[in-house]
Amino acid sequence: MGKYEPIKSPDASTIFPYHELTPPTIDDLRHAHSVVQEHLPRTPLVRSEWLSHELDAEVYLKREDVSPIGAFKVRGGVYLVSQLDDEFREPGLIAASTGNHGQSIAYAGREFEVPVVICVPDDANPGKVASMERLGAEVLHQGDDFDEAREHAEHLASEEGYRYVHSANEPHLIAGVGTAGLEVIEDRPEVDVLFSPVGGGSSASGYCLSVGELTDAEIIGVQSSAAPGMHQAWRDGTLEPYPTMETFAEGLATRVPFALTVDILREYLDDFVLVDDTDLKSALRGMLEHEHILIEGASASAVAGALAMTDELTGKTVVMPTSGRNLSIENLKSLFE
Repeated sequence: MGKYEPIKSPDASTIFPYHELTPPTIDDLRHAHSVVQEHLPRTPLVRSEWLSHELDAEVYLKREDVSPIGAFKVRGGVYLVSQLDDEFREPGLIAASTGNHGQSIAYAGREFEVPVVICVPDDANPGKVASMERLGAEVLHQGDDFDEAREHAEHLASEEGYRYVHSANEPHLIAGVGTAGLEVIEDRPEVDVLFSPVGGGSSASGYCLSVGELTDAEIIGVQSSAAPGMHQAWRDGTLEPYPTMETFAEGLATRVPFALTVDILREYLDDFVLVDDTDLKSALRGMLEHEHILIEGASASAVAGALAMTDELTGKTVVMPTSGRNLSIENLKSLFE
């Protein structure tokens, strides 16, 4: 059992000897792409008439919301589990999640016949929890927020010998997520600016290592000002947890910055902006009203970030991922109250 004991971590989360903190290379992303395309359908890149008009730009949506779990994270889950060491196939996987990461690992576990346990906060999005269970995962409720659920998952990984799937400190996860960026380049190589939501940072890291490395595009991260832990880490070079987390957008709801994604974003991210939760809700309403696309709060951060920079985007080709569609019924109702 010694091999499952935690080791010293540069951030406030737990890592184990099998966790690597080296960013994936472009060759890693290309290999991930060859695997991911065997297991997942390609997502389309489509022009947004509403946002193109609002920004006086050519705006395209990378429709990750139409993936099998309705979120981009499934790419990372599929690639990571496809590369899983045989020693972990019997004990299985454990992860902590507010929803989409958990769905990703549950989906991949079913795809590759590996058992999965997901720890979620007590108030986790019921729709996402139900989806994880339908995909065959055992779901354990623990704690008031993501970070308390994460600590429980880390403890169980050490005690029970599960392979702990970190939500960010996983090069294979980031390589899998980065395959979306390779598809963007294939479809729209002349992109000038790409906006990415930032929660734990895997999405923005994937786009930095793909679109950011292979084109001249500017990559801009966007996070809620009510949960700015990663923004503080990027700005100040610290891995200290942020004291509060008050956003309604569970995909952005972490207080703890993660070492691997912070390193990638500090090296490659061109800019990082904060938006209010009121801006997220306005972006959600706009996408639903004008594009008839339902997205969740984390996904709306990219839209809100672009709308806050209208004057700087005139005439440019802009891409943003609709990174997830799994908005809870409660949050949907609140948009119109």
